[in-house]
Amino acid sequence: MTDQWHPETAGIRAGSGHTEFGENSEAIFLTSSFVFENAAQAAARFSGKEPGNIYSRFTNPTVTAFQEKLAALEGTEFCVATSSGMAAILATVMGLCSAGDHIVASRSIFGTSVQLFSSILARWGLQTTFVSLTDPEAWRAAVQPNTKLFFVETPSNPLTEVCDIQVLADIAHKHGALLAVDNCFCTPALQKPLTLGADIIIHSATKYIDGQGRCLGGAVLGSKALLEPVYGFLRTAGPTLSAFNAWVFLKGLETLFVRMEAHTRNALELAQWLENQPGVARVYYPGLASHPQHALAMKQQKSGGAIVSFDVKGGQEAAWRLIDATRMISITANLGDAKSTITHPATTTHSRVTPEARAAAGISDGLIRIAVGLEHIEDLKRDLAMLARP
Repeated sequence: MTDQWHPETAGIRAGSGHTEFGENSEAIFLTSSFVFENAAQAAARFSGKEPGNIYSRFTNPTVTAFQEKLAALEGTEFCVATSSGMAAILATVMGLCSAGDHIVASRSIFGTSVQLFSSILARWGLQTTFVSLTDPEAWRAAVQPNTKLFFVETPSNPLTEVCDIQVLADIAHKHGALLAVDNCFCTPALQKPLTLGADIIIHSATKYIDGQGRCLGGAVLGSKALLEPVYGFLRTAGPTLSAFNAWVFLKGLETLFVRMEAHTRNALELAQWLENQPGVARVYYPGLASHPQHALAMKQQKSGGAIVSFDVKGGQEAAWRLIDATRMISITANLGDAKSTITHPATTTHSRVTPEARAAAGISDGLIRIAVGLEHIEDLKRDLAMLARP
């Protein structure tokens, strides 16, 4: 029945099972393990011959409800929920790649993702080549005989660059590789990567899926056959989403579509305002006609999203001065909150990336990223009033 619902309805109704108590809001199953009727049932559950819950590291009804709801929204067959967005990326790679495999990744990704690929995974024999997100020829040139995975964020963090998902999917598939898309910035409310050719969708549920800055969590979505090794890694290694956090995310998904509409409306107006401020050198927002991939973004996405980045005149000193002058916007590197947040990527989210890599990714010392929240737009402009000064 869920395939007949509009996405807004699925966000509220999909995955909403009920117990014998008839609760309207999904129950939280805060238990480490589950009791079996007898030894034969325990054996059947552990062998997989009988479906059912065993141990909350890999089976929990609340987590299952979250997985089913998010899968319905993304239009995928299967979802593996994890303890964080980074755990989702790790589980994907550990489940689908082996020592000696090669990964091609966009250089325009979250700084911690860069560290995961270039430092941690490299120690285990996984080689990663970083290329321009927006240059398909660079992806073609980077492919090796052992390339197993393409990994992108689109829009990217923090410059909101946009890649052509279908083009990269075609390149990956031609060479027997998979395309994984981090859909954190858009969520299924704004973009459906699998309909554009991607094989895997990755989320940091910590962001817009929660929407209130409360809990950590992540998810990997795709076909059941493809993600069985990812689930197997979760079952064994245990980067597990807690039942409580899953319940919080279930509540977040109920309001995702109305929140994203409000976020993006605010973001577009703020981006347009920033373009006209004397203290701003350049604004990066896919919803603006000035964005290099504006036409592509409007083709792939429902709207421009809620992340606005901009270069201020005066470099790091001016950027820090503006950040310190805000009185309402939260100075934090998190995003996806109802509260607007502001950060200086070069010294926070991408501080562990080498200066050379930051420069290659276009992250200047004067760059500021704002995750536009749900406050009144005039109050946001007022908090950034310093930019209006010549």
